[in-house]
Amino acid sequence: MNNDKQIFVAEKTLAIVGVSRKRGFGKQLFSHLKRKGYKVLAVNAQADSIDGEPCYRGLDNLPEPVGGVVTVVPPAETEKVVEDCGRLGIRRVWMQQGSESKAAVERCRALGISAVAGECLIMHTNPGFPHSIHRLIWKVLGKY
Repeated sequence: MNNDKQIFVAEKTLAIVGVSRKRGFGKQLFSHLKRKGYKVLAVNAQADSIDGEPCYRGLDNLPEPVGGVVTVVPPAETEKVVEDCGRLGIRRVWMQQGSESKAAVERCRALGISAVAGECLIMHTNPGFPHSIHRLIWKVLGKY
């Protein structure tokens, strides 16, 4: 695991932008990180709560600083999230697979934000089955 990933995974308070009230990967990631001991703040402009916990309309509304932001939104939205992170002084962004864009990654570099793009955060946070199998395959292939 490279240094940017290690530093991100070591953070204990994270915000996930794009958590849905129902099914979806954002909600799965939210639940997974909570089970793993992370303090996770849900961000979704359309929800008041997720699984009985407060959901915030945007990064500006978070009640406390976070060590990093995970994006689970379309790439164009991720680009806006990166701008918010830069403005708010958030120095780490993990762009979940499908939420990344070349423009967002480049903007992170320009703003001095550490970015991980196109990878599954669950795979890097002590996953269960089937993510542990996925992680093993990536290790064998030298992609982890």
